[in-house]
Amino acid sequence: MAEQVKILCVDDEPNVLRALRRLFIDEEYEIITAASGEEGLAKLEEQYPVQLILSDYRMPAMDGVDFLRRVCEKWPDTIRIVLSGYADTATIVAAINEGQIYKFIPKPWDDNELKVTIAKALEVFFLNEQNQRLTRELQDTNEELGTINQNLEEIVRERTNDILFQNKVLQFSQNILHSLPAAVLGIDPDGLIVQSNRMSDQIFAAKGASLTGLQMDHALPTDISSFIRSIVGNEIMSTRLEINGRTYLVNGVAMENSDSQQGKILFLVPV
Repeated sequence: MAEQVKILCVDDEPNVLRALRRLFIDEEYEIITAASGEEGLAKLEEQYPVQLILSDYRMPAMDGVDFLRRVCEKWPDTIRIVLSGYADTATIVAAINEGQIYKFIPKPWDDNELKVTIAKALEVFFLNEQNQRLTRELQDTNEELGTINQNLEEIVRERTNDILFQNKVLQFSQNILHSLPAAVLGIDPDGLIVQSNRMSDQIFAAKGASLTGLQMDHALPTDISSFIRSIVGNEIMSTRLEINGRTYLVNGVAMENSDSQQGKILFLVPV
C-alpha cells in the first residue's frame, strides 16, 4: 500500500500490547499502543490518520465500547475491532451496534485469523477511502460541468442575440438598397454579382429574376461589363450609358474594406 498503515492497539494489559507488537513485527504496519481509552484518544489526536483500531473490551475508567463510540463520532472512517474474553452475547451485540464495530474477536485469538481479519479490514478501509475520493471527484466534475453548461448557455444566448441583431441589420440594409431610386450592383474580383437591388434586377434581369449569383459577362450588357473592368483604385469613375432606350449616369468605385473584402460597386441613376 502506498499509504503508511497505522494500527492503534488499546489494552490495559501490557502483555497483550507486547503480543500484538510481536504479531505484526513482520508486517509493514506502524503499531501504536495505548494503555487506556483516554490515552488512545490522545494518541489518535497526535497520530491521525489511523486506519484501524484494536481495542480491549473491558478496561478501567473507559471501557472499549465507550472508547470506540467516541472514536466513531470523531473519526468515523477508522475501522474499529474489539478484542475481549468477555463472552456475554447480548453485551457483544450491543457493543457492536453502539460503537459501529467492524468485528468482535475473542481472546485468546488465533494469530493467523487475526492477521487475515486485519488485512481484510484494511481492504475495506482503503476501498471506502477510494469510493469517497471518487465521489468527491465526481461531485467536482459535475460542478465544473454545471458551470460550463451555464457559461455555454450564456454564450449561446449572446451569440443568438448577436445573430438576430445582425440579421435585422442586414434585412434593414437590404430594404434600404431596394428602396433607393437608383440601381446598385456589387461585383466580386471574379466578376460574380454578389449584390443587386430591386432597380438593378428590373433593368437587367428577366421579370421576377435576380442578378445575384450570376456572372456579370452573362447578365449585363457589354458596355456595362467593360466599364466595370475599367474601374481601378478608390476614385469614383463616371460615365453615361444608354440602357433599354434610357440614359443613366453610371458611377463606379473599387472597394477594399477592413475585412479585406475586394470588389467593385456600380451605381446607376436615371437621367
